[in-house]
Amino acid sequence: MAKAKTGKKVTDIKLPATGDQELKLSDFKGKNIVLYFYPKDSTPGCTREGQDFRDNIAKFKRASTVILGVSRDSIKAHENFKAKQEFPFELLSDKEEKLCNQFDVIKEKNMYGKKVMGIERSTFLIDKQGVLQQEWRKVKVDGHVDEVLAAVKELNKG
Repeated sequence: MAKAKTGKKVTDIKLPATGDQELKLSDFKGKNIVLYFYPKDSTPGCTREGQDFRDNIAKFKRASTVILGVSRDSIKAHENFKAKQEFPFELLSDKEEKLCNQFDVIKEKNMYGKKVMGIERSTFLIDKQGVLQQEWRKVKVDGHVDEVLAAVKELNKG
């Protein structure tokens, strides 16, 4: 499968999502998509990142933009995480790492001194035509959502 590249249309992949759905990016044609990959449900950084997107959801909606979170967690874990944090957006379960591989977010990480393969916190902005416009890798949570929102507003101007 082709890797996602800035300026190119993103390959459509269907994945199980919260709300007992299967979603693919083309389901959101006519809207921008913020696709954010995070390591694990209910961990401190991932919770804060999701809360930041949640707290700014009205601004994203006004900018005709959908938020989708992606990790390798199960739908059951996603449903619990979404309910507990009251996320107003869907979470996609990518156990087989199809979307993760397309966006090249599986990286070697150090966890408690051991090398493990996991999701590197990354965000991608896809425009209304399904073209990847911007990417953020090795994301630091603080201030990240503001950066993404600024990029969405800039994209909408064009």
